[in-house]
Amino acid sequence: MTAMKKTTMRKPAEHQANWLVVDGTNQVVGRMASKIAMRLMGKHKPDYTPSFDCGDGVIVINCEKVVFTGAKWDKKIYRRYSGYIGGLKEHSARKVLSSHPDRIIMLAVKRMLPKGKLGEKMIKKLKIYAGSEHPHVSQAPVAFDVASCSR
Repeated sequence: MTAMKKTTMRKPAEHQANWLVVDGTNQVVGRMASKIAMRLMGKHKPDYTPSFDCGDGVIVINCEKVVFTGAKWDKKIYRRYSGYIGGLKEHSARKVLSSHPDRIIMLAVKRMLPKGKLGEKMIKKLKIYAGSEHPHVSQAPVAFDVASCSR
């Protein structure tokens, strides 16, 4: 008879979040967003615990230089509804990029995270900037290459 192995669950007090910097230049939006979502959730860590936020913080720079594949710049539609009659607003991805370049990445990542309080906590660790400068030097972020990441 062999002894049973015990599964250990990580506690929130044991979590130390790292910060990563992702350069969005010439990155495909969906592929970049899926890798960012995995980092925010903490699924890349061996001690991943789904019931609490054990992921890292992610800073995205140069978000205005992302790309879509195919004809998505004109065919992809972003919709929002105010709740009033005639309050449905529709914008193509090209128009959203010209007015609010951070929204494309924010919405792509947010829709890949869990829904509810845990997802809201995770999305707060995502910081997106249009230029190459960011004010998060004190977090000592590490450069993260999304293109070479296998998962």
